Amino acid sequence: MTDHTPTPKRRRGAALEQAILRAATAELLAAGYASFNMDQVARRAGTNKNALYRRWPSRAALAVAAYGHLASEQFISPDTGSLREDILTIMRGANRHWASPLGAVLRSLLTGLPDDQDVLKRVQAKGAEGGAELFLGVLTRAVARGEARPGALRPRVAGVALALLRHEYLLRGAAEVPDAVLVEIVDEVYLPLVRSG
Repeated sequence: MTDHTPTPKRRRGAALEQAILRAATAELLAAGYASFNMDQVARRAGTNKNALYRRWPSRAALAVAAYGHLASEQFISPDTGSLREDILTIMRGANRHWASPLGAVLRSLLTGLPDDQDVLKRVQAKGAEGGAELFLGVLTRAVARGEARPGALRPRVAGVALALLRHEYLLRGAAEVPDAVLVEIVDEVYLPLVRSG
């Protein structure tokens, strides 16, 4: 009697890319960037290293893509109907993120990539863009409600609260900032900035 078990179909394109990103995120969460390697990711994804290198030129580039893939699923623009509550929701979410296993991955990337300036810049840009997008969505709705001035709809202005939160992490060296500090950033700096004429 012969075994007629079908051989698994070879994945290509988006299906293979998603499998690789899932494997890479699992590796990052399990061991951080310091132990992240292409052999383990390929094994976990059920493919070979060539498939990885065709899409990402280095382990650093794959790690950044994997982090971006995972982080993009974590943040949703809130819509509570109140500018203050929306901003606090984003800030509290960012604070939880930084303290989470995913935040640990980001910290390991930032400390593990200083020798690769191109990839480091991509990590920093990805973080800045993601933060600005969330805040700009909230501010656009706030402008329509009359809670913020139209001039606040600029990425640098929109992202000030997140920049101050990052400064707190660097200043304190902690994985989480007290909620009272988040409230202070929002009430004493951010809201006056986006509301002032």
